[in-house]
Amino acid sequence: MGDDRSGQPWGHGADAGASTDAARAQLALAASIIEAVPGVVFAKDRQGRLILGNAGTTALIGLPPEDYIGRTDLEVLRDRDQALRVMANDRRIMETQEAEQIEEEVSLPDGTRAVWLSTKAPLFDAAGEVIGLVGSSLDITERKQAEEERLALNTMLEQRVAAAIAEREQVEEAMRQSQKMEAVGQLTGGVAHDFNNLLTIIRSSVDLLRRPDLPDDRRRRYLDAVSDTVDRAARLTRQLLAFARRQTLKPETFDVCCKLSEVVDMLDTLTGARVDIALQLPEQPCFIDADLSQFETALVNMAVNARDAMDGTGTITLRVTAHRTLPAIRGHAGSPGPFVAVSVVDHGEGIAPQHLAAIFEPFFTTKGVGKGTGLGLSQVFGFAKQSGGDVEVESTPGQGSTFTLYLPQVSEPAQGAKSVNVTVAPRGHGSHVLVVEDNVEVGGFASQILEDLGYHPHWVTNADAALAKLGRDGGGFDIVFSDVVMPGMGGVELAHTIRARLPHLPVILASGYSHVLVDDAEHGFPLLNKPYSAEQLSSALRATLRGQQIG
Repeated sequence: MGDDRSGQPWGHGADAGASTDAARAQLALAASIIEAVPGVVFAKDRQGRLILGNAGTTALIGLPPEDYIGRTDLEVLRDRDQALRVMANDRRIMETQEAEQIEEEVSLPDGTRAVWLSTKAPLFDAAGEVIGLVGSSLDITERKQAEEERLALNTMLEQRVAAAIAEREQVEEAMRQSQKMEAVGQLTGGVAHDFNNLLTIIRSSVDLLRRPDLPDDRRRRYLDAVSDTVDRAARLTRQLLAFARRQTLKPETFDVCCKLSEVVDMLDTLTGARVDIALQLPEQPCFIDADLSQFETALVNMAVNARDAMDGTGTITLRVTAHRTLPAIRGHAGSPGPFVAVSVVDHGEGIAPQHLAAIFEPFFTTKGVGKGTGLGLSQVFGFAKQSGGDVEVESTPGQGSTFTLYLPQVSEPAQGAKSVNVTVAPRGHGSHVLVVEDNVEVGGFASQILEDLGYHPHWVTNADAALAKLGRDGGGFDIVFSDVVMPGMGGVELAHTIRARLPHLPVILASGYSHVLVDDAEHGFPLLNKPYSAEQLSSALRATLRGQQIG
């Protein structure tokens, strides 16, 4: 079968020269089988010459069998590079004696290109020696084209998906920016509205106070109006900082149940005669570590909100439960606790579902014009979050609402000596005060206040100047009064530097707001919050000079 010395075809190949009819019959059967196999079937000798080929082989080569039997691919194929590639593959298979499946690109007789999947294996004689190669090939051009088209389609789809995702991200970012600007606009508008109202009162009162013929009772009324309005402005600022969780808290450990019992009369007066306050308290004390003033403010805000929801008539229930877990609220993970839960329950009109997501936003309110600033619940939210807890609301329209304030529960504090409040005179009696304030108006005004109160102030505008003025021995000053936020070295750093250099010299800090104080509430120095009155400033100085704590 592998003898290439006869030029006679076998089927479309060579006649092996069998001398018997049986051998011819076997060869004829083999030739019929080969012809029936679809695609290309071929055999080659050790030198790569074709010794057998079926009709598919003849069609692929484009020559009759007598023109390619006994010849190599290089002799019969028009494409020389193609012939060299095919023969190199054949030699490798015969040398390694390993069958392979190979994709081969070929040129058809009509000039078109096609891809064939060829399975080739070494051909052995009876002694096990490699005498050639046998193989078959199938035209996979259409399949390859389909794969390439599918790959191109997948690539196009991936590109379109990537472009769609990028476009969606741009739209989402634009929406986020739009929502952020809307929130900023709402916040700015609310702040401007409320502060302009307050400034109108102050400006009008000051203008009237300039009248020389103003009666004393009117003068006192306008002065009280200015003072009260300043307090309202300061309270508005604190509520904004509470919502933003940027207020400077002064935590202390206290019993929630005891505190609610103390403030219930105040809440009863605040909510009006037609509203009853009901207390549901556990028998055991429930201690938390939080800012007492902010806690009371949160209670007031929730109680007022409940009163307004009931239109000033009904019962508000204050309920305290201990050892609670913090549930998952507004998508935030819960916590095992323990927490103290302070609930304020009303039976008012309830909250519409579409408003539940916005009720803690600053200046958001469903009340009528002039009936609410929209800052009460935002203060509750900010206080709860900054204190390590959260606030939850459950409401059914027409049936009422329950606001639950969760605050971390702590152990009962050790019993200690109670502090004694000492009444001090507001006069300075000649104490020397180093004022450190970078704002010209505030620094000058604070120095004037101190001088009028009997102190001897000396004002510098930055920490470096203050340290230079103090020198190595304190420069004759009795106390340092410094702003917190200043260019270069801030007030807290200055205070620590003075304590290390001059441990006998007390320092008071003043601030309207500072992220430093928010991040470091335990800075260890007395703090006077702006805006402060002349009496508050003098009292703070005197209390610190006497070794007392100010609040």
